[in-house]
This record gives sequence, C-alpha cells and structure tokens, in this order.
Amino acid sequence: MAIAALSCLASSERKTDEPGLHELAAHLQLPLALLSAAELAPYDAALSEASPLSKMLTGSAGLAEASALAQAESLSDGKARLLCRKLRSANATCAIAVTRLS
Repeated sequence: MAIAALSCLASSERKTDEPGLHELAAHLQLPLALLSAAELAPYDAALSEASPLSKMLTGSAGLAEASALAQAESLSDGKARLLCRKLRSANATCAIAVTRLS
C-alpha cells in the first residue's frame, strides 16, 4: 500500500500529548483523529489480541486496530475491515483499515 492511499491517522485521545503522533501526521500531511474510549470500545471483539492493560488505561483492548477500524468506518458508510492487523516495533504499533466497497 502506498502512503498516498492513506486518508488519516487515528489513535486514542489519551495520546493527545504524544509528539511523535503529531510529527508523523505532519510529515505525512494527514489529519490525526484522536478517538474517545467510547468510540474505540465497540471494536474490542474484532481485535487480533486483547490487552487488559490497554483496556484499563484507555478503555480499548487494543488501540491500533480499534482506532483504524473506528476511523475507517467514520469516513465511510460504516463498513470497514482490517487490511493489516497490528504491527509493532519497540516504540509504536500500527494497523491499517480499509472501507469495504460492497
């Protein structure tokens, strides 16, 4: 997938003060959506793995996948799927969701 195909970055509103997210959004020239626990929690059942610590701290059992799905669905007709499940490095996690065409 090309970076140009991305329409937005998303994470938890709990990450509002993380400069790396804002720097990445600016570098990629993409909007950054910061989602509430209430917006992320409905996606817990769709996650590849759940984190009790993440649930306790953020209200979501997994931020990368839940954020990707929630934001993709908010930008479409409410139908999205994970194109790339959570990938992690020592410093970050990411997931990619796409809207369903049918």
